[in-house]
Amino acid sequence: MGEITNFTPEKLIMAVLLSNREILEELTSVLTDNFGPVDYISELLDFNYTDYYNFEMGNKIERFFLSFKNLIDPENLPDIKILTNKLENNFLVNKQRKVNLDPGMLSVKRFILATSKDNGHRIPMQKGIYGEVTLLFISKNFQALPWTYIDYQSEEYSKILKEIRALYKINLKELKQN
Repeated sequence: MGEITNFTPEKLIMAVLLSNREILEELTSVLTDNFGPVDYISELLDFNYTDYYNFEMGNKIERFFLSFKNLIDPENLPDIKILTNKLENNFLVNKQRKVNLDPGMLSVKRFILATSKDNGHRIPMQKGIYGEVTLLFISKNFQALPWTYIDYQSEEYSKILKEIRALYKINLKELKQN
């Protein structure tokens, strides 16, 4: 029988879709106020993988990733997703989102996204939030799964997540030393 232990803290990552660069500074400030200091921010990347968000956000959508220095207990991901849904409302224009916040957790072995949308491959966590294993880290690379969104299958995202993973490994060493 396996021994029940506490979860290893994981790296909080925020995948952000943005349709107005003018709010970038304010948005980053709101996120750091809620989740602590940022230790990684990617460049802005064109988001042209789907037109799913175009009606609401417009045609010029960009994605960027943030990671936060403070590691989180994986049990907190549902509360974080609920909070990010509320934070998106701070940036509504004419009742339409100009920001989409997708929180996820990175461990040494996987990347999980939080969602409120049920599907067969998503695991209920709590409070109406599901966890989706989006990528696995195998043989020094992130591996997509059959349901992985097309953008998360890109080399561009993989490079970013590998850089954040390297930071996470440093965070874990620091945690063990304390």
